Amino acid sequence: MSGSSVHSLVLVVPRGRCSTSVFVLSLLGCLLLFQLLYSYVHHVDRHGGGEPRLLVSNHPQFRELQEVEEESLHVPPPKGKRSPRAVKRRPKRTTTLIDEFLDENSQMRHVFFPGRKRAIDPILAVENDKYHYYPGRMWLDTDGHPIQAHGGGILYDKSSRTYYWYGEYKDGITYHAHKKGAARVDIIGVGCYSSKDLWTWKHEGIVLAAEETDETHDLHKSNVLERPKVIYNEKTEKYVMWMHIDDANYTKASVGVAISDAPDGPFNYLGSHRPHGFESRDMTVFKDDDGVAYIVYSSEDNSELHIGPLTQDYLNVTSVMRRILVGQHREAPALFKHQGTYYMITSGCTGWAPNEALAHAAESIMGPWETMGNPCLGGNKMFRLTTFFAQSTFVLPISGFPGAFIFMADRWNPADLRDSRYVWLPLIVAGPADEPLEYSFGFPWWSRVSIYWHRKWRLPQGWNPFQIM
Repeated sequence: MSGSSVHSLVLVVPRGRCSTSVFVLSLLGCLLLFQLLYSYVHHVDRHGGGEPRLLVSNHPQFRELQEVEEESLHVPPPKGKRSPRAVKRRPKRTTTLIDEFLDENSQMRHVFFPGRKRAIDPILAVENDKYHYYPGRMWLDTDGHPIQAHGGGILYDKSSRTYYWYGEYKDGITYHAHKKGAARVDIIGVGCYSSKDLWTWKHEGIVLAAEETDETHDLHKSNVLERPKVIYNEKTEKYVMWMHIDDANYTKASVGVAISDAPDGPFNYLGSHRPHGFESRDMTVFKDDDGVAYIVYSSEDNSELHIGPLTQDYLNVTSVMRRILVGQHREAPALFKHQGTYYMITSGCTGWAPNEALAHAAESIMGPWETMGNPCLGGNKMFRLTTFFAQSTFVLPISGFPGAFIFMADRWNPADLRDSRYVWLPLIVAGPADEPLEYSFGFPWWSRVSIYWHRKWRLPQGWNPFQIM
């Protein structure tokens, strides 16, 4: 529209109350147009020639993974004596699936924790089972032992073109430190596994071991080490591990830091502190595209999350910190990024019992963060309200397939923590979010985060595990 045309339009607008109405309607129209343009730009990625490219691959296997699978589970009638370790409930209350999940003597135990005969075994797997994930089944390493990498995360090491999976090594006896204490296993250390295909995992050993004799040491076996995450610092050429460090009563509420020259360790423990002077429990670290790393941790009695950048060497926090999800009581944060938008999956705070996951989004990693609702699809209502009876720990991008990720979660077994399982499922970012956000006129319009339940699934054939992520 030319400048003279605009001028003529302005001249014919009558003065008075009508001009105010026209102005308001024009403003609303502009805002609506802006939202439509924003959502279009936000949901397509332009490349060579300016042609729009869908954010989520149209690979036929991904279309299959987005088909919702349902589960039919019913609580069996009471039979026999219930386990004394089961969570105590009020008398005469109807038994729920969560009760059955927590009861080690439940008739449904095999549903949540299938026996070893059904384990994912990369050595003995028949052809139809190779490279398939079975959420909740026991997962064996190349030595035939159950993988011990709980509450962990994955690092892709470009120099060796290898994936490294770090997590809590819990191959010990489960017990209670005192009558009202939570189920625990003494610290053994951080387990490390390597893989070229994200399915066949070789045990590289304990890369950060417990302290056996010095009771004042953070890593003394009587303390708590949880949720280890490793990132690589290109400037210092060091592999840096962050973790939750606590005492048996969860009053220390700190983070610990360790470094190594190699991804398979050993890691040298540097010490612990409370980030920004606040208590820290469930936590994670996230490395952005520009090399800046961030820590996110539950604080203030788990009532809110704190987020802030790390120093350039990744060994400490800076003075910058923001409070996010204040009053929402969320933990187990798992961050990822897609098309310039930051996303996060969190869980509620219910101890070892599973609960509902929530997805959150932000244009800036420092916030504000907005909640988009429960990302879980399929299974049944109870599956969705319990994050498929699991808790988030990490989200891994699937290289070569923009908008596709692996959601990694732990299915905790409080009766025998060494037998806790892994729930890996496809996570897709596409389409509008279900729940409106706290922005005027619905700005911004996030993509929906969807985690699809599958009893059996695999990464698409033709996936290149060594493509730069």
